[in-house]
Amino acid sequence: MSLLDATLREQAAAVAGGDADPAELLAAALSRIEDRNPSVNAIVETFPEQSRQMLAEAPSGPLHGVPVAIKDEWPLPWRAERLAAAEHVGPAPRPGESGPYRALRDAGAVIVGVANMHEYGSGSTGHISTYGPARNPWDTERCPGGSSSGPGAAVAARLVSGAVGADGVGSIRYPAAYCGLTGLKTTFGRSAMSGHHVAETTTIVSGPLCRDAADCRLLGGVLFGEELAAGEPDGLRIGTVPGELWDDCDPQVIAACREALEALREASGGTVTEVDLDGREHVLMASILIGQTEELASVTPGRVAALGDDVSLIARALLRYRLLIPAVISKASRVRTLVRHSLAELFELVDVLAWPTVAAPAPPLDNPTVEVPSGAYPADYVNPRQAGIANLAGIPAVSVPVGTTSDGLPVALQLLAAWGRDELLLDAAEALERANGRRWVDATPPLAA
Repeated sequence: MSLLDATLREQAAAVAGGDADPAELLAAALSRIEDRNPSVNAIVETFPEQSRQMLAEAPSGPLHGVPVAIKDEWPLPWRAERLAAAEHVGPAPRPGESGPYRALRDAGAVIVGVANMHEYGSGSTGHISTYGPARNPWDTERCPGGSSSGPGAAVAARLVSGAVGADGVGSIRYPAAYCGLTGLKTTFGRSAMSGHHVAETTTIVSGPLCRDAADCRLLGGVLFGEELAAGEPDGLRIGTVPGELWDDCDPQVIAACREALEALREASGGTVTEVDLDGREHVLMASILIGQTEELASVTPGRVAALGDDVSLIARALLRYRLLIPAVISKASRVRTLVRHSLAELFELVDVLAWPTVAAPAPPLDNPTVEVPSGAYPADYVNPRQAGIANLAGIPAVSVPVGTTSDGLPVALQLLAAWGRDELLLDAAEALERANGRRWVDATPPLAA
């Protein structure tokens, strides 16, 4: 087995222990990207010279000599972010030292490539990109999830064992769910964010996409600038919410998530209690309104009108729509306040909330529609219902693989915790991995087998 097929922490340990040559590991990663990436289109640019320079100058940090990928949402000293778009509607991006870049550099990591994403970060599927869509390694005719589509596809295809994404309305958790990975949406304000094109964001965070929770703990700690301590989630109090978050999901998704929930309860010696929160019926719209309009300060009608046909019709229409809705943002902000207060009260009663990360498995790239009990809908309508609340409230959430459908597509359970309790989520995710014998985090898609 190639060291590239090992976990992020195993690669780091091999390099630190002298059992692996980091220069050879970098060369192997570049070679695998060249060979395997055409099937998934996860990596949109490599830069061997700059990667080798990073390695030559790498300090002896926790990721010394380990290759990683970074989403096309972050500037690098030698490359400006492009947001997988043919044109920009705000100020022209510039190369620079973004917060995630500095965090990776200071940890000794080597950025081996820039990963694809959904155009402008405006979708949960990844099926639109100026580079062409990234593809799901479990079925390359399926969506990998967005907007961090490239980081998800890259890790699932074993091009790298860890990648940095961004999550504004679920954009780390959707690719984690569709690609069978563990993805951590961090507590707002904890992870490195400087240099992001939406400087005043109140929803977007950087975060890790990895094979398992321990790797997310390692890469997340790098982005946090602190070690994330591990513990045992003994007596875990798990809350489930009634209604569409569970009931309006694909039956196979419900079954796998219910089974995982019971396994977690038993493994932790905990309890499962049904709870509810105020304002739940407004979360979907409020999270989208706030999350999708934060960059309007740098957008003008003239810039939007000047966009050419090389920008997708959907993106141009959405941008025009966003310019019309600032007046309702105040109502969405009131919903946010209501939900934050309600969640604070709930987390006095339970330690984590749990429901499926996405309501249905990855849809086809050529028709990103999902079937749920209430009908057929665009995935971009159904997915934010499941994930938007974490960004609206700023709380952490983790997506954990818990099964596959009869078509061999991954299924994921989402866990959410109170503000600042990222470590608890990773503890719970690791407990769930142990409970199912690591069956799902160690599963390999056919393309990478």
